[in-house]
Amino acid sequence: MQRVFILKSYMQKPGLVDSHIHFTDFPQGINIPTLVTEASTVGVSHFVCNGTCEEDWLKVRALSDTYPQIVPCFGLHPWFVERASVDWLLVLESLIRENSNACVGEAGLDRLTEQLDRSAQEAAFEAQLRLAVVYDRPIMVHCVRAWGWMIDILRRQPRLPRVILFHAFAGSADIIKPLAGMGAYFSFSATVLNDNFKKVRLALPAVPRDRLLIETDAPNMIPSAEHRRYYINSTDGIDYNHPANLAAVLSGISNLLNEPESELRERLWRNSKEFLGTLLR
Repeated sequence: MQRVFILKSYMQKPGLVDSHIHFTDFPQGINIPTLVTEASTVGVSHFVCNGTCEEDWLKVRALSDTYPQIVPCFGLHPWFVERASVDWLLVLESLIRENSNACVGEAGLDRLTEQLDRSAQEAAFEAQLRLAVVYDRPIMVHCVRAWGWMIDILRRQPRLPRVILFHAFAGSADIIKPLAGMGAYFSFSATVLNDNFKKVRLALPAVPRDRLLIETDAPNMIPSAEHRRYYINSTDGIDYNHPANLAAVLSGISNLLNEPESELRERLWRNSKEFLGTLLR
C-alpha cells in the first residue's frame, strides 16, 4: 500500500498532536486526505485515531498504513460492549500484537446511558487494561459520570498500564492528583473553552503541566463559533468538527492558562513524545 506523506508548513515549530480523533466516524462524503492536509497546514503533525468497535478496527489500521502521521488505536468503547462478538477480545489482542505502533482504546466506562450493562462494561475495560499492560501500550480511556467507579477499578489492578490517557477530560480538579499518581495524562477538547463548562475550567490548571494534552475528538465536540476556524462542507446538513481546529484549542487553552502559546506548544509536544514514545513516528 502506498504511504502518503503530507508536507507541513509549520515544520519550524514543534508539531501539534491531536491526541484523540475518530477519522472513521466521518461520513463517506468527507475526504480524509483533505482533512489531514488542511490540519497539517496549521501545524498538526500527528493524529491518534481511535477505533471504538470491531467494525472500526481494520479501517483504522488501513488509515495508519496510508498515513504515518496517524497513530492507530484499537479498542471496544463501553457503548458497544453489549453488541460485540464473542471473539472480540481475541481479535483485539491479535491487532495489538501484530501492530507494534498501536495503542489500546478507546476503552472505558460510561454511566450517562443508564441502560448500559455495568458488569459488561467493567469486564471489557479490565480486559483492555490487561492488554495494555501485557503489550506495554498506552490506553485511551473514556470516562463519563463514572469517576469513583473508574478509580476503584484502577486501584484494584495488580498492575496498571505504563500510560493512561483520559480523553476529553471532564472530571473535577480533586481527582487529578490520584489519577496522575497512576500514570494518567489528561487531554482537553474545545469544551474547555466553553464558559458553561465550569468544572472543566477549574480542572485544567490543576493538571500537572507534564501530563497535559489536547485533542479535537473530531468529528465530535465542535468548538463554539468564537473558537471555530475550520468548517467542513457536508452534504447531509450536519456540522462536523475539523481536525485543523486543534490550533484553536491550543490558542484557547493558552489564554485560559495565561501561558505564551509558543511555550505551551513546546510543552505539549514534549508531553506527546513522552506519552506515545516510539509510537510517534
